[in-house]
Amino acid sequence: MKHEKSCGAIVYRKLGDTYQLLLIKHKFGGHWSFPKGHVEKGENEFQTALREVKEETGLEVTLQKEFRQCVEYFPKPHVKKMVVYFLGQADPEAQVHCQEEEVSETTWANMDQAYHMVTFKNDRNLIQKAKETLLG
Repeated sequence: MKHEKSCGAIVYRKLGDTYQLLLIKHKFGGHWSFPKGHVEKGENEFQTALREVKEETGLEVTLQKEFRQCVEYFPKPHVKKMVVYFLGQADPEAQVHCQEEEVSETTWANMDQAYHMVTFKNDRNLIQKAKETLLG
């Protein structure tokens, strides 16, 4: 069994009393999810998450280190993938710039909209945990 590890962030911004999550549509697979990518040699989980968010969205975020969620799945036979997600706060005024090689579109959605937009159940679970953390 081959093991892969990626890190990413559930990126949010606060507009007034509303929290919005940033969703990206992946070019390969066409699914809506969160920015993430493989850990590179010499990086820790935080560094990977920050780099991947910046590469895929152009955003610099502040990670909440107390929010760390792991998702495991099997993307192909004999490959087990673990993705570590943090909660990342973006500046409400910041502009998103897609990484055209990997991302076909991005959108800001309130938590309920995001819950229904994401493709995978694991992502719906992450949104629920983010909601609990942000709203108490």
